[in-house]
Amino acid sequence: MIIAAVLSMLSAHAPAMSYLPLVDPSTPRNLDQSHRAPSGNADRLVVKKAERRLYLMRGDRALRSYEIALGFRPIGHKTREGDGRTPEGRYLLDRRNDRSRFHKALHISYPSPGDRWRAERRGEPPGGMILIHGQPNEKNRSTRIEDDWTLGCIAVSNREIDEIWSLTVDGTPIEILP
Repeated sequence: MIIAAVLSMLSAHAPAMSYLPLVDPSTPRNLDQSHRAPSGNADRLVVKKAERRLYLMRGDRALRSYEIALGFRPIGHKTREGDGRTPEGRYLLDRRNDRSRFHKALHISYPSPGDRWRAERRGEPPGGMILIHGQPNEKNRSTRIEDDWTLGCIAVSNREIDEIWSLTVDGTPIEILP
């Protein structure tokens, strides 16, 4: 009942809904008071899909930069389950898993309420389980998989996910740019 009421309110405002504005990682931003990264940690992540780069940011300075692999159809915003796209927009790192199918995994809060609403309007599931993760946990896997190979996640090397894991906290914002 509550969900139907919320969806009804959202559909009344559908023309006004759009993706959140995306910000270049070099643009300084003020963080709201609800999110403060511990000293030395990143206060946000920025992914530039076209560059295949993930940046750990603190204020207007990049602390680290990593080469990434994306979903197997990386161009465009994720719109439905199974489309092979990595979402675009503003999300949060909302939980971590050190026992995933990959070396380690940081969960991204996709789908947002807007992503769910748009998918429901199309009659399609939005998908989910979008992660920043290391390489698959396979015997004898010591090398990085090249090219875009995930189902929509952002993949880095195992050493890099260890570093990202140590320099972020749950609740860290992530902006995923085209």
